[in-house]
Amino acid sequence: MRRLAWLVASVGGAGLVPVSPGSAGSLVAVIAGAGLLRLPPWALPLAILGVTLLGLWAIGAARAGDDPGWVVIDEVAGQWIALLGLASASVAGLAAAFVVFRVIDIAKPGPVAWADRQHTPAGVMGDDLIAGALSACVLWAVRSRWPDVFG
Repeated sequence: MRRLAWLVASVGGAGLVPVSPGSAGSLVAVIAGAGLLRLPPWALPLAILGVTLLGLWAIGAARAGDDPGWVVIDEVAGQWIALLGLASASVAGLAAAFVVFRVIDIAKPGPVAWADRQHTPAGVMGDDLIAGALSACVLWAVRSRWPDVFG
């Protein structure tokens, strides 16, 4: 069971890349999320709920409450939340979602930093969920002001 949890938490090993495993997890999420954006509107929110619950379980079962670098299931959930700020899966929009999410996740402003300090599975997931929500807001605001910016 612990091996399965490790596999889920590392997103099939994506978290094992030697440089920037969080970015690798986010890239995997953007690619998968592009497909989810092409499905009915309920598919992405349902996938976010599923991966969040799965992530909470996997992080707890793998005993990874201190957020080791190889845990990237949290990046998947957060990146998918960021994609909610897009209207479609354009290359420009996906790239913007990736960059905005990674900047907020790395900078850890306000509530993102608070969640990051919680050394529990909820804290590991929480900082990325909050970073994803902030990213979605930024993307939505940009798209609202300049509707054609993401193609």
